Amino acid sequence: MSDHDAVGEAVARTVRSLRALHGWSLDDLAGRSGVSKGVLVGLEQGRGNPNLTTLIRISEALGVPLTRLVQVEEDPPVRVFPPHRHAVLWRGADGGTGTLLAGSDPRPALELWRWRLRPGENRESEAHAPGTKEALYVLEGELTLAVDGRSDRIAAGGAAVFAGDRPHGYANDAANDSSGDVVFVLAVLDP
Repeated sequence: MSDHDAVGEAVARTVRSLRALHGWSLDDLAGRSGVSKGVLVGLEQGRGNPNLTTLIRISEALGVPLTRLVQVEEDPPVRVFPPHRHAVLWRGADGGTGTLLAGSDPRPALELWRWRLRPGENRESEAHAPGTKEALYVLEGELTLAVDGRSDRIAAGGAAVFAGDRPHGYANDAANDSSGDVVFVLAVLDP
């Protein structure tokens, strides 16, 4: 396969994927990009030879850099994050941790976290980008989850899904070490 053919396939694959991710029809993308539906059909089928202006219009409409459209190599179907790649990005006053285990990019971005809150510790978070969703599962202890002024207690084995685009926080309301730590995993989807 020639370099030209490989780039054409990459553009077709990427435009189809990103358009579907946005939930747009071909007509929607045509209206947003100023590129005719016929050109888009040919492009998504790997036919034609779009010029730079056309590619720039499409990348701008999709909200990605031009390099993303012509990236020949796809992200691998599996990315493994061994323990030495995990990053502790939050440390509580009493030794709690917020560890980023894995993440994806570009958008939509997905992050996987492991949190340990010592008794009395909490982590407050500002609202994330509009449309952000979070899901958590409590492995140990009882977590107090506060979202936009509402507070819920989630015991070990319980789970929650909530709007991450509102102010929120996680807390271990236990009064002392005898009650133990709260341990939970958290997934964040940022559109």
